[in-house]
Amino acid sequence: MKTLRIGTGAGFAGDRIEPAVELVRDGDLDYLVFECLAERTIALAQQARMGNPDAGYDPLLERRMRAVLPICREKGVRIISNMGAANPNAAAQKTLAVARELGLSGLRVAAVTGDDVLSVLDPETFHIDDAGCLLGAFDRKLVSANAYLGAGPIVEALASGADVILTGRAADPAMFLAPQIYEFGWEMDDWTRLGRGTLVGHLLECGGQITGGYFADPGFKDVPDLARLGFPLAEIDANGQAVITKVKGTGGCVTAATCKEQLLYEVHDPAAYLQPDVIADFSGVTVSEIGPDRVAISGGDGKPRTGKLKVSIGYVDSCIGEGQISYAGPGAYERGHLALDILKERIGLAGIDCQELRGELIGVDAVLGSGAVDQPDCVPEVRVRFVGRTNNISDAARIGEEVESLYLNGPAAGGGVTKSAREIIAIVSGLLPEKAVKTTVEILEA
Repeated sequence: MKTLRIGTGAGFAGDRIEPAVELVRDGDLDYLVFECLAERTIALAQQARMGNPDAGYDPLLERRMRAVLPICREKGVRIISNMGAANPNAAAQKTLAVARELGLSGLRVAAVTGDDVLSVLDPETFHIDDAGCLLGAFDRKLVSANAYLGAGPIVEALASGADVILTGRAADPAMFLAPQIYEFGWEMDDWTRLGRGTLVGHLLECGGQITGGYFADPGFKDVPDLARLGFPLAEIDANGQAVITKVKGTGGCVTAATCKEQLLYEVHDPAAYLQPDVIADFSGVTVSEIGPDRVAISGGDGKPRTGKLKVSIGYVDSCIGEGQISYAGPGAYERGHLALDILKERIGLAGIDCQELRGELIGVDAVLGSGAVDQPDCVPEVRVRFVGRTNNISDAARIGEEVESLYLNGPAAGGGVTKSAREIIAIVSGLLPEKAVKTTVEILEA
């Protein structure tokens, strides 16, 4: 029986590049998938494209392609990625430019579009579930609206002979499901196999999480050689049963525990994991260690898809201004608190219009709140963080300026000030009938 080998080249936009090279060089792969989009990432990419029509794709795309394209070409490994973000066509053009520069003639690159549905949404009928209102009643500046595409257009690109496929917003597991559908000839209503293929995609989509990265907790869950963490690959048979493993000799580990943690990651209902292609059912999954760094996964299932696609809408929510300053030595805690008291009073005196303020001492009460440290007044150093939400960027900038002014106007011996001000791009979501989304696959050749 044919075995398909799919590796994860990235689990998020800023991920390491070396493990992807390692996978292609030593993993005997058929496919390498880079998963690089989070919910807000594509809204930020849309903002970048507004400023520059040639921008809006993953900033690391060029470096990643330079690192893996020659080896992928040599070994016949096909690449699938959502690094196209807000601009798959520009990402495809950049990939072609890299290929030509490297002398990789004949490379076929596909750009998958159609996920950008901002112009498709009807303000009178599209319901924003998170806001509890119709789009027309949502009084915010919209930045983006992207539907989560399924595996269909990626399968179409593979059937057209693409070596590299670049999408915008596609469901993460769908990028791993697509090569399984294409290679094994699965029907798009073979719910059991689509469910199993989605299970494999979900296990692989976060890269180093399943090989021990996010899993590691010294003294409780020790993981070897994290500085050389290997990324995962799956060996999959035609029925969708799989073995999760990694390249021999790389850091990290693949165990039943790492796989179970990833299995539950971001899953609300294991019996109904809603995806564009299928409602995957993980409730009967069996996880078995069958050798060092080899875990067999079986028992996935699926049910007919809903026929609706999730749409993430990015909008400008407000602005945020932040400043930080450190105090160390005797009385550090008291000086930090005095700094926070001064800053709170200064906001009113300076007439800075804030919707919300937050002041904290990092390492003392920033995450767990007051009471988390037994004797906070005995800590040797504190880092003050003061943050405010404002209606405009100029007021946001003034918050950091107030923190900086503590150098000479606040408690003794403050140092290491940092400050920032930026717009907040927030996300809400709703559901759109899949028939309202029209996708396009364009093939370019180097």
